[in-house]
Amino acid sequence: MFKPVPMVRICVVVLERDERSVLRHLGQAGVVQLTRTAAGPDTAPLAPRDRRQETIWCDDLLVRAENLRRSLELPPVREPMKPAEMSLDEAERSLHRMEEQSGVLLKRRQRLMQRWSELTTVCERMSVYRGLEIPLDRPDPSSFLHFVTGSVPPENLAKLQVGDDVVLLALPPQEGRQPLLAMTTRRGRAALEAALREAGFQPETFPAVEGATLHTCSETSRHEQEQVAAELAQSNAELQTLAEKYARPLREIRQRAGQERSLLDAEQNFPRTETAVLVAGWTPGADAPALEQRLRETTRGRCVFRTTAPESSDEDQIPVLLRHPRLLRPFEMLVTAYGLPRYRELEPTLLVAVSYLLMFGMMFGDVGHGLVLAGVGLAVLFRTHRAQWRDAGLLLLFCGLSSFGFGAAYGSYFGLPQLKHFALWRDPLEGDPMGFMSAAIGVGIVLMSLGLALNVINHLRRRRVLDGFLGKFGVAGLVFYWGALTLLLNFTFFESQGLATVALLLFLAGPVALWMLKAGIEFSRGRAGPSAAPGNRLFAALLQSLVEAFEAAMNYLSNTVSFVRLAAYAMSHSALLLAAFMMAEQVRHWSSGGALLGVLVIILGNLLAMVLEGIVAAVQALRLEYYEFFGKFFSGDGQPFKPFRLAGESPTG
Repeated sequence: MFKPVPMVRICVVVLERDERSVLRHLGQAGVVQLTRTAAGPDTAPLAPRDRRQETIWCDDLLVRAENLRRSLELPPVREPMKPAEMSLDEAERSLHRMEEQSGVLLKRRQRLMQRWSELTTVCERMSVYRGLEIPLDRPDPSSFLHFVTGSVPPENLAKLQVGDDVVLLALPPQEGRQPLLAMTTRRGRAALEAALREAGFQPETFPAVEGATLHTCSETSRHEQEQVAAELAQSNAELQTLAEKYARPLREIRQRAGQERSLLDAEQNFPRTETAVLVAGWTPGADAPALEQRLRETTRGRCVFRTTAPESSDEDQIPVLLRHPRLLRPFEMLVTAYGLPRYRELEPTLLVAVSYLLMFGMMFGDVGHGLVLAGVGLAVLFRTHRAQWRDAGLLLLFCGLSSFGFGAAYGSYFGLPQLKHFALWRDPLEGDPMGFMSAAIGVGIVLMSLGLALNVINHLRRRRVLDGFLGKFGVAGLVFYWGALTLLLNFTFFESQGLATVALLLFLAGPVALWMLKAGIEFSRGRAGPSAAPGNRLFAALLQSLVEAFEAAMNYLSNTVSFVRLAAYAMSHSALLLAAFMMAEQVRHWSSGGALLGVLVIILGNLLAMVLEGIVAAVQALRLEYYEFFGKFFSGDGQPFKPFRLAGESPTG
């Protein structure tokens, strides 16, 4: 319960001809994390195979298949499927054929889309001038008339000054501009263009077409656009048919290439002889016997299977796997959000479950709010099939039940003052607020003491005796912390008995001396002090230990005081509800609709308290877990267990 899943290291010697079948079985089982093993006298004489060229080929197939899937607008499919039995050569040929057949249609669609876009632009530009028989012939040097099309800002139209020999036609406004058609004689061309420039004129140029006008060109473009749209629809239909035909083969190629890529990567981990291969990795100890049996069946007994306990292995190399009952998985999610424990560290999920719910309920205690939160959790739990969402729903349900329990103790039922006399204890704002704060600090003392005890156990389990006994969060730190608390609460007693000096030396000076002793021991082992003369290094190490002692004392103080927030946020929750009812009471005295408005104020106040205080309580409880509790014993830098799996295969073990 308090440890990660026990792991064992496996070493399997198989014949080279059985290597692929063994790897396929391991990929299907999904219970072994493969590790790279160097060639040598204790393993195998030949280095692992270099499969870089083959992996590049697989990567190329995967990229091409993915590009074709996107080009054919096929949706990504997450569900695994068993890929067809085909070689990479067959996959290459099949993919090449699909690329060629779809490439023709894709290029045709691209050309049609480009032409349709061009025609759309032309039609939009000419739509303003539709019906106007303005010639689009190339300018004739002997032509008497001069035409201008374009637009000006609407506010400049009235300011436009043109001569009497100019015909100006204002067309319907479009996109914040005022389209214009101006006609004048060749002699008046310069004056017209100068006046238009002053008005912010932007000319609209159209292609020169012999014998055509703006109207006829617009109609021709519109008809062509309709024709292109019909061809584009036909092309899309053909591509859709092709996509439906290629959907499954593409998935098979992608999964076959992905599976081959995984196998090639795995093969690069194993040293070998001329005829045999050494496969090594980590697996949960409980799964090792069944795995051995299946591998012997797969190889028909042609294998040597050996397991090794992890005691002799470096802790950083041992992967960590957490397996909890269904009810603890939401809290495992909170733990892993911070990090994984190292293999030999205690795993705190059960402690987090108890302490998190305790702190959340203490800050968010209300029967009604708890029932609402539990109801939301049940809705999420039963309306989704995704594991993460179900875990989140279960967490909300537990938090709601904790809030319900503390709400019953506080006598808080949506903050209704009429129900306060049903309290099993009392409201946080009433009675003795200082006593409530002391209780919150008491929760912090228990949680921090538990963290220190776990830290000592962790160090001893990892054979780090010096840190376990003399570290600032070891036994010496535990003595310092509880000694400081004892002196704080009973100093008058010690003073009356003449033991004040002895208590100070024993509880405070003694642990500090032990911290300094630890620094001296580390210096003697060459693990502390900067690179300088030995005397200076020793002095620096001792000075550093004094600084760390001061830092540790401040850390203990600040961490303990941090738990006052449990009482503070519980009081703010009650105060927010109280304020809502006080406002509602004031609103009720209004002449019209006061009673209804009072009810609305109470409802809104409760909604605000549920949302705002609920988020605050969840975040603050998590903060106390991470900084005040985990900071004493939990490293969070464990390596996750990553079992070898093949693409398209679900674990069977």
